[in-house]
Amino acid sequence: MSESKTVGPNFVKAIIQKDLEAGKNQGQVITRFPPEPNGYLHIGHAKSICLNFGLAESFNGRCHLRFDDTNPVAEDPEFVDAIQEDIKWLGFDWGEHLYFASDYFHKLYDFAIELIKMDKAFVDTGSVEEIREARGTLTEPGKNSPHRNRSVEENLELFEKMKKGEFEEGKAVLRAKIDMSSPNMNLRDPILYRIKKVAHHRAGNEWSIYPMYDFTHPLSDMLEGITHSVCTLEFEDHRPLYDWLLDTLKTPCHPQQIEFARLNLDYTMMSKRRFIELIANKTVAGWDDPRMPTIRGLRRLGFRAEAIRSFAEKVGVTKKNSISELSYLEQTVREDLDVYADRAFAVLDPIKVVIENWDEGKKEVFEGPKHPKDEARGNRKLTMTREIYIDRSDFLEEAPKKFFRLKPDGHVRLRYAFVVHCHEVIKDDSGKVVELRCTYDERTKNGVTPEGEKKVKGIIHWLSAEEAVPAEIRLYDRLFSDPNPASKNHEDWTQTLNPNSLEVMKNAFVEPGLESLAPESHVQFERLGFFVTDRRDHSKDHVVFNRTVTLRDNWTNK
Repeated sequence: MSESKTVGPNFVKAIIQKDLEAGKNQGQVITRFPPEPNGYLHIGHAKSICLNFGLAESFNGRCHLRFDDTNPVAEDPEFVDAIQEDIKWLGFDWGEHLYFASDYFHKLYDFAIELIKMDKAFVDTGSVEEIREARGTLTEPGKNSPHRNRSVEENLELFEKMKKGEFEEGKAVLRAKIDMSSPNMNLRDPILYRIKKVAHHRAGNEWSIYPMYDFTHPLSDMLEGITHSVCTLEFEDHRPLYDWLLDTLKTPCHPQQIEFARLNLDYTMMSKRRFIELIANKTVAGWDDPRMPTIRGLRRLGFRAEAIRSFAEKVGVTKKNSISELSYLEQTVREDLDVYADRAFAVLDPIKVVIENWDEGKKEVFEGPKHPKDEARGNRKLTMTREIYIDRSDFLEEAPKKFFRLKPDGHVRLRYAFVVHCHEVIKDDSGKVVELRCTYDERTKNGVTPEGEKKVKGIIHWLSAEEAVPAEIRLYDRLFSDPNPASKNHEDWTQTLNPNSLEVMKNAFVEPGLESLAPESHVQFERLGFFVTDRRDHSKDHVVFNRTVTLRDNWTNK
């Protein structure tokens, strides 16, 4: 049942291999994943997690988990816990190497003092607007701040006042002193510290000033001895600042920053701001709604960690920005679940079928394989009774010629059981079909067709009306109907929402025994797709399945 493993390109792995061959870093490989604890992780983060932890595994190194908790306004311990849980669910572990940027606040402050003493940093008390205007544009150089030439002593005094909270927010910042005429905007005297009089989730009220990410990132990497600091392409223009700080401070080690193209998916949006809007507007039920591209949402939808890791390897690691197809991710999930999931029957929209020549009280047990490609898993029992359920989609009163399921005066095979013939259709007062009257051919047991008789082409699934288990089936689909919803402006992006992204079948039935499945158990409902018991709502008394993916891509021609 094993399939050949598809692995995409990985230029970062090639760089590290060359470094090891050249004897760099004493043969060590130490990477890190540095999330900001201001929200839940999404599928794009999953690629970065798989890359950083995967590189460490490939070269017998280690990967640190370091929270970039330098903005107390948006950060919360809830997100710290959730991020750790998501990474462990993906199958990775940082061991004893859990760090926080806040662990280094005192050391980072000391580095800032050192830069001031070297006359490489200064306190700017200009307004936010003045600093922004003086930065210049992509085509025009910036202008030196009128505060740039303050003495070292004055800068030390002002920075100490910032630290003590003697300035209000926005009234002073610490800036590096580099080059306001640089074509790289990140080198135009970037801000290193700003004032935020907000309690920190770990440091409490100890600090009134907090370091910027561009200052924290390289120095944290250095303090942890990171060898390869792998980040996404938007940080490529920040690398000169990364290097400038380490070179200027003459740090004992100098990690190598390497940028790669982040994961982008069609029919998907990965903006935390948009996520918050979707939740606030009740378009989705929360961060773990199965339509969300968060790791928690995908997990609840039924994506296994193994499939996400496989997808990350397949798309590979390149320097070129591109958009991957969501259908490719879904196909990877199908391939994973095709091997992993047992088979079962479910009837989503039931019509009762009465088999009139079946004796009252008679039961007959048939067997179906738990997995068609793995005999070792054994068989499951399917009980036939006088009354059964079939799916409404498997009957048409006015059927076209090539409709091979059940129709008036038509024949169809009940999978693993008998051929039945429909001879009467019963409707309610509104004209809706509520019951079919059929007979069965006892000569067709277990799929055997009597010799000389025409073979029945249609095969449908079914369940005993007496023994079937009531269930709620949630048919999830893509949240957006537009391939690139992120390209739309604020007024238009909500118009790309798929109105059919969720259909709830509250009167469905599933095979007996499935009510005992634990949450997050995967099955393939034959002919319908792959499903998972909901990790939050499923119980023995309230059976809830979420559709993970259909059996084939339904979006190719949309």
